[in-house]
Amino acid sequence: MQLRTSARLLSTVGALTLAATLTSCGFDYATDRVYTPSAGINDRDASVDVLNAVIVSGHQGEGAFIASFANNSNDADADVSVEALAGSGDSTLTADVTPIEVGPGQLVNLATEGGIPVTGDFGPGDAVTVTIEFDNGESTEMSVPVVPPCNEFEGLAPTPSTGSSSDTYECDAEAPVTSEH
Repeated sequence: MQLRTSARLLSTVGALTLAATLTSCGFDYATDRVYTPSAGINDRDASVDVLNAVIVSGHQGEGAFIASFANNSNDADADVSVEALAGSGDSTLTADVTPIEVGPGQLVNLATEGGIPVTGDFGPGDAVTVTIEFDNGESTEMSVPVVPPCNEFEGLAPTPSTGSSSDTYECDAEAPVTSEH
């Protein structure tokens, strides 16, 4: 009788162990990966992360580069400055950057200051390849989406320098098509 109970107990424990092994998700869970749902893109390759980078443009050729810069260093002497922003590859983007200092462990959000004014051959819906250079010698290249000044980006695009509003992007969406049954 005791042998039969031990065999039954052993088979139950074995079945539970096998079930737990076969139904587990394994490694590299999706919830363990960095994911930031946003219109912008992130680059975490340098000592300063570039987060949610977009160019907000309400008309062809002008916009504002908007991103957050996060300095990952905890060293008190590890201040890093954003020194330059320019188009790379086939992108024709120019910007006049005043150095932006990012202290260790700090985050600087360009949206609070209106972003960095940029010009080039782009408009809403495009993607522009840009290179960001830091004073510590690091740089990062990323393909940044150009978004219209609608919803969360409202008020972040510069006004047209030409004075013409004929090519200004309109945010009003058309009414959805509905079918009658």
